[in-house]
Amino acid sequence: MAPVYSWLMPRFNRPFDAGSLKLLIFDLDGTLIDSREDLIQSVNAMLRHFERTELPGEVVASYVGDGAPMLVRRALGDPEDEVFLKQALDYFLSYYREHKLDHTTEYHGIREALERFGANGGGRKMAVLSNKPVNPSRAILEALGLARYFVRIYGGNSFATKKPDPLGVNTLLRETATLPEHAMIVGDSSIDVLTGRNARILTCGVTYGFAPHTLCEIEPDVVVESPNDLGQLFSS
Repeated sequence: MAPVYSWLMPRFNRPFDAGSLKLLIFDLDGTLIDSREDLIQSVNAMLRHFERTELPGEVVASYVGDGAPMLVRRALGDPEDEVFLKQALDYFLSYYREHKLDHTTEYHGIREALERFGANGGGRKMAVLSNKPVNPSRAILEALGLARYFVRIYGGNSFATKKPDPLGVNTLLRETATLPEHAMIVGDSSIDVLTGRNARILTCGVTYGFAPHTLCEIEPDVVVESPNDLGQLFSS
């Protein structure tokens, strides 16, 4: 079980000027949306299909963050049979495609936070960089009415490499003509923090998502407890 955090939010580990930010890059699962139940249901549907033992929700949630192939691999106990693994991944993706919005919602306060950040103008932009496949990522954001806030939405199959490789961030920096010192990545896990470090941009960890315990592994520059804190942090 993840530890209970008692930090006063936001907690700053490195000073920065929020007013200088021109690009804010968001993780998706556990940061913008609570997709936990649909991912759990889809993984266990895959396990049932292949006559494997279902997993507790907490276990499945702990496997999220490195993309669908790794999620399925972990759920199956890292099988050596790559053909079987491909079949299992295909089944999971097919099931999730049909059930991705059964329970998934935006986190309470996220829309308001995006409104507050975007309302400041000044050339500020927002983007999504997820390790979830790009098509369901875009479909979910569109269905929830959040896609309009972002100039780019990229997923785990948008590039040759996934987070924590900096390719996705570097592409966003180039496409938005943003210097690294004017960008920040926001996510709920150490993967996002490491991605930011690798791209030499600022990092913000959120503790309300799937993997707040991993933020102790690689500390972000700032830690926030809620979407409301995000809105306050970036509205200056």
